[in-house]
Amino acid sequence: MNKFLTIALVFLVFACKTPEARRPVSVKTGSFIDASVERNKKLNAREKASIEKIMKQQNIDYIASESGFWYYYNNKAVIDTLKTPDFGDVVNYNYNVKSLDGNVIYTTEDIKTQSYAMDKEELFTGLREGLKLMKSGETVTFLFPSQKAYGYYGDENKIGSNMPLICEVTVNSITEENQSR
Repeated sequence: MNKFLTIALVFLVFACKTPEARRPVSVKTGSFIDASVERNKKLNAREKASIEKIMKQQNIDYIASESGFWYYYNNKAVIDTLKTPDFGDVVNYNYNVKSLDGNVIYTTEDIKTQSYAMDKEELFTGLREGLKLMKSGETVTFLFPSQKAYGYYGDENKIGSNMPLICEVTVNSITEENQSR
């Protein structure tokens, strides 16, 4: 019995060691992210080439925005006192949406007249940034790469995944935030 007790104590002492951390079965690398970045770079390059081709065909001097899209004024305000919208100002506007090949996706009648509280409501990135450049009474044509339009998901209706767009936008009025309350 004494021998049995000694063996049990020896096993008990060795069995009570501190736990060791297990090593992961697989080590994750940045390969998925690297592949995604590479796909996006190629997509952006293809879209930019398509947009540049359209600008060349139209022979119109588009302006490259700092936000990553191109635009030109169909109708530019000549009055210097008109202002572009600030945060919270309500912009009343109409627009249509076309694919890069010129097919109409949504007409101004489909979309109806819109009112947008600047940077206080949801709006796709390109249009939000484009409205910031406009004054009341102006009409501008924008060429948006897909990442500035509806991106990977589209609008889950007529605009597909990774679809660059042409939008012609007319700002009807801009109401300052403190006047719109």
